[in-house]
Amino acid sequence: MKQYLAFLNHILENGIEKQDRTNTGTISTFGYQMRFDLSAGFPLLTTKKVHFKSVLHELLWFIRGETNIRPLVLENVRIWNEWPYERFKQSPEYNGETLEAFVDTIREDEAFARQHGGLGPLYGHQWRNFEGVDQLKRVLNEARKNPDSRRLLISSWNPYRIEAMALPPCHVLFQFYIADGKLSCQLYQRSADAFLGVPFNIASYALLTHMMAQALDLDVGVFVHSIGDAHIYKNHLTQVKTQLGRTPRALPTLWLNPDVTDLFAFTANDIELRDYDPHPALKGKVSV
Repeated sequence: MKQYLAFLNHILENGIEKQDRTNTGTISTFGYQMRFDLSAGFPLLTTKKVHFKSVLHELLWFIRGETNIRPLVLENVRIWNEWPYERFKQSPEYNGETLEAFVDTIREDEAFARQHGGLGPLYGHQWRNFEGVDQLKRVLNEARKNPDSRRLLISSWNPYRIEAMALPPCHVLFQFYIADGKLSCQLYQRSADAFLGVPFNIASYALLTHMMAQALDLDVGVFVHSIGDAHIYKNHLTQVKTQLGRTPRALPTLWLNPDVTDLFAFTANDIELRDYDPHPALKGKVSV
């Protein structure tokens, strides 16, 4: 994952200080691209441990079109908890509950989760129901009929629904490309939290590309990650510098159950990460 370390160095060497919506402060640059050959190993960072279980369950949640955090909470995946909690704090029912207490109630009380666990019509909803269009099914069908199509793309950015979302989509548009029996994917990300978010984004779209390729009976090609505002939050600078001092290790490999040929039939038991040997985890506070 030398590409990712070069990305961090680029921000540190070329970035400028900018304020942001969260008032944390960032070092920011505009416009960057990374390329990953998916046949050379699964691109999950080795210079810090990344929680692949969270990547996996979030992606399956997107594919199902879900937008309520309860299914993630039941799997002990915490990456979306802060956003509905911030909404809950603005509601008349809030009585000083901590984030931990809020999440426990989401887990234990389905009615409470229905009322307060939603994130609005973001990612999964737009993938499966963009103003009535199931974009994932449309792309799969188009790819089978016309593998040379230049229209194999999915948008999460729906300007009509942005205000209803707990967080406007950061990874907003992705496109598939078929050549020489291989499926490639390019993602455009408008805003990229380099330390916390980008490792998840790389792994998630690489995993999606593998799953789509299997559903289409293709091999995998490359994942191209194009980024608009690439930033390191100031409260992550120490962790970033620690990571830059570490030597990357061999990439893990990905196993998919070969019997699953329907994208929508994959479960967590059909997907396995193998030979992952990362450096220790580096924690950082998410800016909400």
